[in-house]
Amino acid sequence: MRFDRSVPLTRRWLIGAGAAAAASLLTQESLANSAPSTAKPGDRLNVACIGMGGRMDSLVREISQGLGQNVVALCDVDSNQIANTVRNVGDVLKSAKVYSDYRKLLANEKKNIDAVIVATPDHWHVPICTAVIHAGKHIYCEKPLAHTVGEARHLRELSRKSNVVTQTGNQGSASDNMRRCIELIQAGMLGQVREVHIWHPTHGWPSGVDRPEGEDPIPAGFDWNFWLGSAPPRPYKKDAYHPVNWRGWYDFGSGSLGDFCCHAFNLPVRALRLEYPHRIEVSGENLGKESFPNSCSLKFHFAERGSVAATTIFFYTGGAMPPAEATRDIASTYGSVPNLGCLLLGENGTISAGLWNSDGLIKMNGDAGFKGVSDHEEAKKIPQALPRVEGHMKEWVDACKGGPPVFSNFDFGGHLTEIGLSGVVALRLGHDINWDGEKMRVVGAA
Repeated sequence: MRFDRSVPLTRRWLIGAGAAAAASLLTQESLANSAPSTAKPGDRLNVACIGMGGRMDSLVREISQGLGQNVVALCDVDSNQIANTVRNVGDVLKSAKVYSDYRKLLANEKKNIDAVIVATPDHWHVPICTAVIHAGKHIYCEKPLAHTVGEARHLRELSRKSNVVTQTGNQGSASDNMRRCIELIQAGMLGQVREVHIWHPTHGWPSGVDRPEGEDPIPAGFDWNFWLGSAPPRPYKKDAYHPVNWRGWYDFGSGSLGDFCCHAFNLPVRALRLEYPHRIEVSGENLGKESFPNSCSLKFHFAERGSVAATTIFFYTGGAMPPAEATRDIASTYGSVPNLGCLLLGENGTISAGLWNSDGLIKMNGDAGFKGVSDHEEAKKIPQALPRVEGHMKEWVDACKGGPPVFSNFDFGGHLTEIGLSGVVALRLGHDINWDGEKMRVVGAA
C-alpha cells in the first residue's frame, strides 16, 4: 500500500495498511506452500470454530451432531461467548481446545485441523479468512463475506489462487427449490425478468443514530480492544455493540442489506447472470448516521446483457414495502403480503423465492395462484441441469474430502457481497450514485 501524506495517520489506516502489506507478502510467498488438507470421504474432519455464540451455536451443532465431524478448537475474544456455546451444545465440545486469539489457534493447531468455520462480526471476516487460507485450511465463512467492497474483492482473488475449499454461509444455495428456480428462469419460462423486489422486516439493531456517549466496565474475560480490530476506537458501552447489536453499526457490520444481500440476491444474480449495478438509488430515514437507517429503499440498476433485458433489484427494509402492483399476485393467492420476501417478475410469470431464496413458488400469467416450482405442469417439461445436495454445510464437508465443488464459493459469495455493499456505499453517502463495479468506485467522486 502506497503511503499518501495527505491522509492522516489513524489507527484504522495503520492496521489496514499493515494487513494489506502482510497479505501481499504472503501471497508472493505462494499459497502453494500451504497444501490443504487431504481428508478422504470416510475421514472425519477436524474443525476449528472462530467467533462463538449466536449463529455459531447452530453451525457447531450441524457440523458435529448433524454431520459427525470433530470440533477440536473454539476461539473468541470473549470467553463468555465460548462458555455459552459449550453450555448450549454440550458434550461434543468437552475436549475442544479454547483460544482467545485466532492467530495462536492457527499456529498451535496447524497440524491438527483440516478446516475452519468463521462466524465473527463482519469486520473480522477478511483478516481471519485471509490467515486461514494462507494456513492451507478449508474454510466456511458466514455472510456477508466482507465488511467493504475492497475486502470482498481481495478475498475473491485470494480464493482463486488457493487450493482450499471455500463456502459462503448463504444456506439457501443448497435448496432444491432455489436450484430449480435457476433452471426455470434460465430455460426462459418467465421470459425477460426486468424487476426483482426484495423486502426485509424491521430489525432490532441500533438504527438511524450515532454512537452512544458514556462508558461502562468491560466484562471480565472480554478483550474489547481486540474485538474492535480495525474499527475506530471507542469506549465499551453495555448492549450497544456486543453481542448481536454490532450489525447495526457501519464500523462493524452493514445492517439488513449486508445481513441479507448474500441470501436474497443469490437467485436473481445467479439466474440472470448479473454482474455489477451501474447505478444505485437510495431513499430512507436518517441516512448518513453511524448506524444503518431506520428504514430505506434501494434500486440496483443492472445493464442489458446480450439478449437479457436490463434488470432492477428493489430492496426495502425497516417497514418499507414493495408497491401493491408488485405484490398483487401473492396477496390474491394467500390473502396478505408476508413481512419478508423476494419476487422475480417476468413477462410470462412470477417466482416467489423468499428471503433465503428457498421457497420456490411460481405463478404463470393466467394461473389462478402460485404452485410449487416442482409441481407446475409447464415446469415439469424443463429438465434438471444443476446437481442436488443434502445440505449447504454437508456440501462443503464433502468437497473438503475430495467431493464435487461447492455452489457458493468465495468467488461467487464475494461477488454477491460486492453488490450488496455497493448499496451500503450509497447509503453512507446519503445520495444516489453511479457505480463502476470493476474499478470499485463511485463515478465522478474522489
